[in-house]
Amino acid sequence: MLTADQERWVESLSDRLVSIVPYDPRTEELFAKVREKIHALLGSEAIVEHTGASSFGISGQDEIDISIVANKEQFSTYIPKLEKVFGPVRSQYVDRARFEVREDGKKIDLKIIDVDHPNYLEGKAFEQYLKNHPDDLERYRILKEESASLTTREYYRRKIEFINEILAKA
Repeated sequence: MLTADQERWVESLSDRLVSIVPYDPRTEELFAKVREKIHALLGSEAIVEHTGASSFGISGQDEIDISIVANKEQFSTYIPKLEKVFGPVRSQYVDRARFEVREDGKKIDLKIIDVDHPNYLEGKAFEQYLKNHPDDLERYRILKEESASLTTREYYRRKIEFINEILAKA
């Protein structure tokens, strides 16, 4: 079941079909390259996390999700530095700023995310739960693979329902 806010967001999505591809074995190497670039720009103390399906080693939307975890106040310092290497911010919301990057031909969904925002905290709880519960991680892998060729709207509806189910257990 989705919350009212989640339902509104899902309804705003397109009818474009989702493509799900197998895990790319280059993922960790590419993540490390991007992390090094980020640390060169922001300093080694910057928190850089590999998130999303590729962090679990499962099929996904053919991208690597990378989060720079920061206090909201750091966004104004981080964004100009990141834009020098990764290009302009593609979208900015209350809790995150997103860049679309390519590294060796691979799409990187790079974002700065507010360490205190509920979306980040729930995402961490979801990831931790799946890392500790391989049966549910397997269910997530199957859900993703069975979502190939669904519309973006239907894919995210199913994904969010699963995430909500897991968060209720976590």
